[in-house]
Amino acid sequence: MRLYDPILYPFALLYDGITRLRNRLFDIGSKKSVEFTIPTIVVGNLSVGGTGKTPMIEFLIERLIGQYKLATLSRGYGRKTSGVLIAGEHDTALSIGDESFQIFTKYGQNVLVAVGEARIQAIPEIIMEKPETEVVLLDDAYQHRYLKSDFNILLTTFQLPFFKDKILPLGTLREHRKGAIRADVVIMTKCPEDMSEDMKGECRLEISRYTNENCPVFFAGVKYGLPYGVSPSAHKMMGNIILLSGIANNKVLIDHVHSHYNVLEVLEYPDHYRYSINDIQKMVQTFRHHLARSPVILTTEKDMVKLKDLEFNEYLKEIPIFALPIKVDLKHTDEDKLMDMISMTIIEKGYKSEL
Repeated sequence: MRLYDPILYPFALLYDGITRLRNRLFDIGSKKSVEFTIPTIVVGNLSVGGTGKTPMIEFLIERLIGQYKLATLSRGYGRKTSGVLIAGEHDTALSIGDESFQIFTKYGQNVLVAVGEARIQAIPEIIMEKPETEVVLLDDAYQHRYLKSDFNILLTTFQLPFFKDKILPLGTLREHRKGAIRADVVIMTKCPEDMSEDMKGECRLEISRYTNENCPVFFAGVKYGLPYGVSPSAHKMMGNIILLSGIANNKVLIDHVHSHYNVLEVLEYPDHYRYSINDIQKMVQTFRHHLARSPVILTTEKDMVKLKDLEFNEYLKEIPIFALPIKVDLKHTDEDKLMDMISMTIIEKGYKSEL
């Protein structure tokens, strides 16, 4: 127990009571949920950030994109705009949020990307904009119970699974662990490669205390792709790097980078951090400090899209910057089971695969 936990306990008790009451009102129908004819698939968590929702959304996009006409919807956390927006060629991380802009940058030619705080208002806008849409993937909407989703994917990390976590502000849970009862599948993310079957069995047992009897539990690792250049001067990936990280729970990322490269410095920022000119100048100064060792800047795709802001161009044009793709690594058998469940959900709503 931390010294200040007794001070936080009454606030956690109050927050727990409020969220339980809210869930209860939805459960009994006093608060109404809206179900749409178009299939809706939610990727979310019980905790505050850092479970790998965006990589999971990309995982689903890459497996469904050839079968269905897709749209993604998120709140657009960190954006300067509000209301429902459909991403277009003039949008940036500031207008639609860093994660949504990352998805738009990678898949925008084939997937409609939308943001909106009120999901039940945004989905009709999506259908109006693109009537042929067949599936909507919702990022971070597990607690958005005004939407009655068709399939809920609940993510929790190996490092801090929800069954070991506590309610805010004592821990990072947005709602009680019992909220896992709404999950159709639970995926433990960021699992180590050497995770034993005994450990998986223990985690399944703990998770099953809070889920439906038939809710499967899968275990996913993190798979890093090859870094690719994102600045004009990024020609060749060198061994000496300065790591720029603005993501939640970045220990797995830092461990991976240290094991593959010679890390000169790590510049760490909070999740969804909005970089300023001062931050960019600090990065440039750090780069110049190590200039004799021919360093490069290595960052995540999520951070990379924020560095594309036009006001940073003059500072970064001579800096070699590389982005490190982060993907979900799910066993083929678990992947097949997950996609079968999702496909069945979509078919039950009356939509058939184009394959």
